Amino acid sequence: MQDAQIVALYFQRDENAIRQTEKKYKRYLSKIAYNILADYGDSEESVNDTYWKAWNSIPPHKPNILAIYLGKITRQSAIDIFRRRHRVKRQACEYALSLSELEDCVSGKDETVQSIDLCLLAEAIGTYLAQLPPEARNMFIGRYYYMDSIREVAAYYKMTESKVKSMLYRTRKGLKIFLEQEGFEV
Repeated sequence: MQDAQIVALYFQRDENAIRQTEKKYKRYLSKIAYNILADYGDSEESVNDTYWKAWNSIPPHKPNILAIYLGKITRQSAIDIFRRRHRVKRQACEYALSLSELEDCVSGKDETVQSIDLCLLAEAIGTYLAQLPPEARNMFIGRYYYMDSIREVAAYYKMTESKVKSMLYRTRKGLKIFLEQEGFEV
């Protein structure tokens, strides 16, 4: 079933929309959730939350690209579950590892200040990523948005893990310099 048809089912409040969404996107959404949570049960909970949130948000929202819309919901849901379950003890998973790799690029500030700057920061990162060659940009997004492991990124691009690590390091270093030039405190 095409995405437009699935979205139309949501607008008709037809419960078949959820079944069709699950049929088409379960593997994709499960991978996003698992990369963040490193736990199948929590991942399943995150994906189920995604179906519920999609049901409650479509309408009024009408996503242009359903996969991206659902992926964003799943990612946020998984991050919320991760934070809730690991407040005291951080588990070594791809989410924690990828965040630790980015610590040098984005400084930790007061939460209020971070909230205000978040939109500007996202825009600046988007501008920087748009300047990168597609391969470097996609590696960065795969690693830090989809939380793919270094091994998965390397396999996808048919490169060694050390080359991927090196490219990601150079991209992070370039991002840090770019953000400093844009006036962000790094």
